[in-house]
Amino acid sequence: MWKTTLSVFVSVVLLATFSFVVWVVASHDYRWEALAPYWKNLLSGWGTTLLISVLALVLSVLVGVLLTAGQLSGHRLPAFLCRVYVEFIRGTPLLTQILIGYYLVADAVGWHSRFGVGLVVLSCFSGAYLSEIFRGGIESVPASQWLSARAIGLTGAQTYRFVVVPQAVRRVLPASAGQFANLIKDSSLLFVISVHEFTMQAREANANTYATFEAYLPLIVGYFLLTFPISLLSRRLERRYRYEH
Repeated sequence: MWKTTLSVFVSVVLLATFSFVVWVVASHDYRWEALAPYWKNLLSGWGTTLLISVLALVLSVLVGVLLTAGQLSGHRLPAFLCRVYVEFIRGTPLLTQILIGYYLVADAVGWHSRFGVGLVVLSCFSGAYLSEIFRGGIESVPASQWLSARAIGLTGAQTYRFVVVPQAVRRVLPASAGQFANLIKDSSLLFVISVHEFTMQAREANANTYATFEAYLPLIVGYFLLTFPISLLSRRLERRYRYEH
């Protein structure tokens, strides 16, 4: 009984909150004409965000796999160094990493590509989180699976390929999808080094027109269009690879 009451209460609160927000947004007196000259810039920024997000997704997976392999290698030095890297990256703000990466590290080696530096920093940041997700997925595979693989004569590489990785993938899909969505949203911080991505273009439009809501509301739609397909794909893959009980 209490579960039904609680679910009804939560549903009413969420519906009321959502309705109020929609009413506030819909009733605002917008000045969309002020934003008209900047739509092309906003679309260009959205395209830049899409490009850097796709590239960072690929690179962050590679970084995550390498860090996971280092932590699970069984050798103390690689495992220690990878652990230190993961803890340091996860324990410091992405904003400071972007600033240090571009204005200190990249400047010291003469690399002045804002897009390139932002891509690398974003990939290394997300890769550290993915590494923990991957490591947790692999270590969650029961020891009996490893012993069974060894009993039938599989090598270490074959055990990972045919036994461990397929099971780990099922376990890490939800968390990985969440991290991918976070990566897309985190790309908005690249405006601090003047990467002309979506958020940067919205900030410039707002600064020139003082149409704050008109400049920032497209961000909600734009980022949602990038993150929602990842959520749908993740759920589809979960259903496809779900364990049969």
